[in-house]
Amino acid sequence: MPRDKTVNHIKIMAAAREEFLEKGYEKASMRSIADRCHLTAAGLYRHCRDKEDLFCQLVSPAETKLKEWAKEHMQRYAEPVKKGRGVTWQDSHIDMMRNLVYPNMEDFHLLIARSKGSRYENFLHDITEESQNRFLDYLEGLRKSGVDAPKIKKKQLHLLFTAYLTALFEPVVHNYSYKDAVDALLVLEVFFLPGWKKLMNL
Repeated sequence: MPRDKTVNHIKIMAAAREEFLEKGYEKASMRSIADRCHLTAAGLYRHCRDKEDLFCQLVSPAETKLKEWAKEHMQRYAEPVKKGRGVTWQDSHIDMMRNLVYPNMEDFHLLIARSKGSRYENFLHDITEESQNRFLDYLEGLRKSGVDAPKIKKKQLHLLFTAYLTALFEPVVHNYSYKDAVDALLVLEVFFLPGWKKLMNL
C-alpha cells in the first residue's frame, strides 16, 4: 500500500470517529467526514464503499473481540464438565467489562450507543440473545453429562440476561470515564454475581 494512502486512511478513520461520536451514525455524513480530513468525496470513497462500510471498519474490531471473549467464556465453563469435574466458577461478564470493554470505552460506545441506523443498532439485544442461547446450550450439556443443572425457562433466562447485560453496558451507553465505569462495576459485581452463583449451586 502506498504511503500516502496509508496516511490518508489514518486521517479518514480519525475524522470518521470524530463524526460518528459527535453525531451518531444516522446524522453523520460522508461530506462532513471528507471535510474533516481535507479530502474530496472521491478521495474518501477510495477507502470505503459507503458510510456503513466506514462505520463497520471502525467498530468491527470491537465486535470481534467481544464475540471471541463470549465464545471462549462458555468454552472455559464447558471444559471442566467434559473432564468430569462438574460445574466450576471460571469468570463472568464482569471480567469481560473490566478487562475488555471499559478499557476501550470509546470503541464500544460507538458500537452500542452511536450505531442507530446501521446494522449494529440492535447489537446489545443481539448479544443478549446469543448469551442466553449459549447458556441454555451449556445447561443442556450439563444434563447430558449427568450434572443436575438448574431448570430455568428461556423466557425467565431472557429476563436475567437482559437485566444483567443492560446494567453492565449502561456505563458504555453514557460513555463513563474508565474510573467511573470500574467504580460502578464494583456495585454491579456485588449485586449480580451472588445471584448467578446461587442459580448454579456454587
